Amino acid sequence: MRVLLVDDEIELVSTISERLDIRGIESDWAANAEDALAAVEENEYDVAVLDINIPRISGLNLKRRMEKLHPKMKFIFMTGHGSEQDFRMGVAEAGEDFYLVKPVKIDVLVKKISDVIKGSSAEE
Repeated sequence: MRVLLVDDEIELVSTISERLDIRGIESDWAANAEDALAAVEENEYDVAVLDINIPRISGLNLKRRMEKLHPKMKFIFMTGHGSEQDFRMGVAEAGEDFYLVKPVKIDVLVKKISDVIKGSSAEE
């Protein structure tokens, strides 16, 4: 399993990546949309964990661009802004059920990653 983490908070995203690696989940991270798209062009990821508020492009728009490159990739969104209800409504618009509110607990993220992978296995 391979995960791409995208968040402009470098300390946060690099720490989450290290913690996933310790748990046996291979992960890469990007601090902006351009680097994230470059990573997706070069690598196969099972799951992308995207911050909703990435500078210059929303996480939802980044998801759409990534899906064009890898239609089977699954997504988890996270945010530290706005209410959970607003967040759910925005994510529901994109057809995505997996989301987290920051601060992200690593065990909760690992469970969400597992859930999204299991969901994709059931669909295939």
